[in-house]
Amino acid sequence: MAHETRLLAESLVVDHLQDLVLKTEDVKEMLGELAEFSSLTLADPAIAFCSITLIQRKKPVTVASSEDSAVRLDETQYKAGDGPCLSAIRQQVVVHVPDLATEHRWPAYTSAALRAGVGSSLSVPLILEGEAEAGLNMYSTRSHGFTDEDISMIETYSHHASKALRLAVRISQLAEAKAHLIAAMESRTTIDLATGAIMAQNRCSQESAVRILRIASNTRNVKLRDIAASVVASISHDPKVRTHFDA
Repeated sequence: MAHETRLLAESLVVDHLQDLVLKTEDVKEMLGELAEFSSLTLADPAIAFCSITLIQRKKPVTVASSEDSAVRLDETQYKAGDGPCLSAIRQQVVVHVPDLATEHRWPAYTSAALRAGVGSSLSVPLILEGEAEAGLNMYSTRSHGFTDEDISMIETYSHHASKALRLAVRISQLAEAKAHLIAAMESRTTIDLATGAIMAQNRCSQESAVRILRIASNTRNVKLRDIAASVVASISHDPKVRTHFDA
């Protein structure tokens, strides 16, 4: 029965993580919701707060947290260049600090954590794709605040969270690629319209018309697309150039 209950709970967590991907508009919002959901899902009287660390281009930053205290503890590690969450992410292993009062590997972090009332911590890597790396950090007010069962549950949770986060990143990348493609097509269309207008006015070839646009762009230090838009606007007497790609 206990096994069935755990499977049901895990299924509900997966469903909610998928909902987070669907309802959030970007990865940053997804991370914020994930940190809050993690804090609620892994709720325990001893778990004070949690955060998510993201490393891009070798620079770590706390992208989401349930409490400001988590951000301060994370930043202590970033400043020192080392700590449990950074070790977890870099080595892709779970880093459990059962008793911060007896931990000597990261003195700056340990001192800050004890002052914040933290007795133990648990950092779990989140598996992403590409160059970005991330980790989930849990802070407990008690020493030995994470049992073996807690650690196993959090590892399972982080596995599902990693999948949801990878999906959110892919969706974001596709949306960004679509936006860039539409912008490029709109720009190309505007330039083609301006080129055609110059060819008609000057009775010149397409190559010559494009050269005129480029010279104007370089001389005025204005983007080619903007020069083209001004040409089309002056001919149509409409300051807003529209293409069929406009939403």
